[in-house]
Amino acid sequence: MNYGRIFFNDIANGIGCRTALFVSGCTHHCKECFNEETWDFSYGEPFTREVEDKIIQSLEPSYIDGLTILGGEPMEKANQAVIRPFLERVKKEAPGKTIWIYSGYVWEELTDPDNTRCHSADTEPILSMLDILVDGEFVLEKKNIMLHFRGSENQRIIDVPQTLRSGSIVLADRYYEEKRV
Repeated sequence: MNYGRIFFNDIANGIGCRTALFVSGCTHHCKECFNEETWDFSYGEPFTREVEDKIIQSLEPSYIDGLTILGGEPMEKANQAVIRPFLERVKKEAPGKTIWIYSGYVWEELTDPDNTRCHSADTEPILSMLDILVDGEFVLEKKNIMLHFRGSENQRIIDVPQTLRSGSIVLADRYYEEKRV
């Protein structure tokens, strides 16, 4: 897997101050994507053990709330194979930090074992390590710059632990207020 960039001390992609990893590779190709260069799976730099170490080290300060992974598309099957062991390290070496993933795939696709486009042996273990999944492709016709943590109104902010416990999607309602200008 390659990555396009890493933002340390990011406040735009989740609650609090976070480290944001932008992975490469996306097959959605959303119209007017803000990060089109990351569609190419070979864009950027290789995601190495040294890069993992740097990210985990960035999570150490108490003022860092967690890690956000976006892209590109973290939940492309090829990316999941790398993200899963990385998240296992994060959970072990940075306990208590929240983990968010942004995916153009929706929850129903990700959890459908018959969906060969995005479901793999890594999908459910990845989901089990998340606090929040922001799901759904960016849809230009539903773009709304007043939304918190999402670009278009079709995207959902899912509370993953509650969703897994209840067996049905639980939205993280606290993030659905519109921004004040």
